Amino acid sequence: MALAKVVGIETEYGISGGPDGDPVTASTIAVTSYARRMAAPIAWDFDDESPGRDARDPIAAPAYAPVIETHLANAVLPNGARFYVDHAHPEYSSPECRTPLEATLYDQAGEEVLRLAAAAANADLPAAQRIVIYKNNSDGKGNSYGCHENYLVQREVRFADIVTAMVPHFVSRQIVVGAGKVGSELEHTRGAPPAFQLSQRAEFFEEVVGLETTMRRPIVNTRDEPHGDPARFRRLHVIVGDANLSPVATAVKLGSTALLLAALEDEGLDAFPAPPREPVHAIRAIALDPTLTTTVELSSGASWTAWDLQDRLWELAADYAERTGAGAVAEPDEITFLLGQWREMLDGVRTDRAAVADRIDWVAKHRVLEGFRERHGLADRDPRLHAIDLQYHDVDPTRSLARRVGLRTLHGRTDVVAAVSGPPSSTRAYFRGQCVARYPEEVVAANWDSVVFDVGAGPLHKVPTTDPLRGTADLTAPLFARAPTARDLLAALEG
Repeated sequence: MALAKVVGIETEYGISGGPDGDPVTASTIAVTSYARRMAAPIAWDFDDESPGRDARDPIAAPAYAPVIETHLANAVLPNGARFYVDHAHPEYSSPECRTPLEATLYDQAGEEVLRLAAAAANADLPAAQRIVIYKNNSDGKGNSYGCHENYLVQREVRFADIVTAMVPHFVSRQIVVGAGKVGSELEHTRGAPPAFQLSQRAEFFEEVVGLETTMRRPIVNTRDEPHGDPARFRRLHVIVGDANLSPVATAVKLGSTALLLAALEDEGLDAFPAPPREPVHAIRAIALDPTLTTTVELSSGASWTAWDLQDRLWELAADYAERTGAGAVAEPDEITFLLGQWREMLDGVRTDRAAVADRIDWVAKHRVLEGFRERHGLADRDPRLHAIDLQYHDVDPTRSLARRVGLRTLHGRTDVVAAVSGPPSSTRAYFRGQCVARYPEEVVAANWDSVVFDVGAGPLHKVPTTDPLRGTADLTAPLFARAPTARDLLAALEG
């Protein structure tokens, strides 16, 4: 039976401004300015980090572990999220969530955290150093940064099967969840640079499978860091997606992937379409073609479009949900919603794009760009189009074009604001967030796997949280109700 698909999103945000225009300094100022709003900022515990562990056994190719920058600003938030500086970007890693819609809410809470961080930073900076933050994936100069998804998967599933099953989805899903981009940045497309691409990230992928995330980026990342009991769990770390401004696109991105993973766990590979013979070529070629007519050769010898692949995968997921209920992903009403939106977006992008411009980022952005280009008689590669592209992603609601194109909402403003300070109740993030909020002076560090307390006497106390489905409100709220202090909580846990 499929494992509950606990999900989450890690988003590295683009940033400009700050002293000397240095992105590391600007990111540090943004994170620390936000952290100062907390009663006592909580540090990240790096003891359990193992980014060099590779899911391939044996390792199929040389790999280089990502560098962990432990000296940069890090904070654990009362909603269970992590907010920190990753290389030259502020990154918000959402708390673990039980369903795609819940994860979408906490992704939107991340946008609000970044907006508040920029406002707090700019309150102390001169106007000439004003920090601007973008929820995008490239800087226009050949540098890309990620929006990474995470899915809880059974350890028993062969990693090679995950690769075979999910590559067709990862190369083709950009037709409904791509964020869109003007032009290109890399050598392989500069010979005949496109006016527009479906995806911000697609052109930056160079391998099919690999451990790296910043060089030789793979379509399927092999980092084997489960953030839980390694005997039971695997965390599929997906680095191939765009950062979406459309909440519906985010939900469909998470929901479609979670449904396909659950189907793989329950039913194996037989129902999945064959992967492209050359996946790196496929993901790039699909991104370069807004007409959606490009075909790619599959390993079976057939030639399919990205739409064909998505159509087949939707049928697989819908059939799986009809037969099993897909309870590992969400409740029935949410499954119906996710499948319905995925279907409407898939059909609309082919036959009636105006009908899905309120849900598909690349369609919404393309309409704005084309309208501006035609109105002002601009060439396809006019620099002003790049500026409009960037402004689509500004997190400041007074400047963001994404806020003005009529994107559908899924959660009200009140719910998003509540999610900035309150954790989801459905996973161990509840326990972490409550500890940070209730005992800020006694929690000295935390990570996904544990919370570390200093109650003033004796050694530090490390409470393990190795099961993402424990530490929920149902299981721990009564403990917190009886524990006014951290010492009381530890005594109740030991009892």
